[in-house]
Amino acid sequence: MSEFKEVTVTKAASVYFDGKVTSRKVTFNDGSFKTLGIMMPGEYKFGTNEEELMEITAGECEILLAGATEWQNISDGQSFGVPANSSFEVRAKTLIDYCCTYIS
Repeated sequence: MSEFKEVTVTKAASVYFDGKVTSRKVTFNDGSFKTLGIMMPGEYKFGTNEEELMEITAGECEILLAGATEWQNISDGQSFGVPANSSFEVRAKTLIDYCCTYIS
């Protein structure tokens, strides 16, 4: 899906890692939501409360899921899932544009 219709976008960004990662919440009429954001090149660790699907819409990175021992290469058009109450690490090699879907 390249665009979302009939949504509400939260104007204020959530800002992490001294401004190197930002996101904005997109809420759908049914109450579900996603976040759209960017990551500057760097290394980051995120925690999850809900199950997430991370879609990389532009850029190149490596990810390491909690409990994994090998980094995975992820780039434009690829995605990865993260379980609820878990964590993952990202090594952003380039500017990353992403869409995160929260699965409840």
